[in-house]
Amino acid sequence: MAEVTFRNREAQRGFTLLELLVVIVIIGLLAAYVGPKYFSQLGKSEVTVAKAQIDAFDKSLDTYRLDTGRYPATEEGLNALMTAPPSAGAKWNGPYLKKGVPQDPWGRAYQYRAPGTKGEYEILSLGKDGQPGGTGDNADISSQ
Repeated sequence: MAEVTFRNREAQRGFTLLELLVVIVIIGLLAAYVGPKYFSQLGKSEVTVAKAQIDAFDKSLDTYRLDTGRYPATEEGLNALMTAPPSAGAKWNGPYLKKGVPQDPWGRAYQYRAPGTKGEYEILSLGKDGQPGGTGDNADISSQ
């Protein structure tokens, strides 16, 4: 009977401190290897989202122009895609976006200018840093 009790204690023994430390070190090494790769991809996805939103604005602005005969003025901005500006008259056939005008992936409003620096209009996100210029995630993203 004493032998059965001894086997039950061995079965319920659990993990030693050394085994737990080895597992924690392995998890830490994996996190140190995977973490930087994951977070570098996160920045790329924000830039991709900004480019996709600007592309959606481009298409909506083209539809707005087909209906009204012109692009919205700088003062009217991208909000002209959601609510009819007084200058659009009865030709406005919107809203031209399914949802409201989104902010860029970094939580700031897109800048809209008509005329733009290289075309009839320009839509601009200043990137992660919110400052003109920059490189990488901080680079400006423009419709031009």
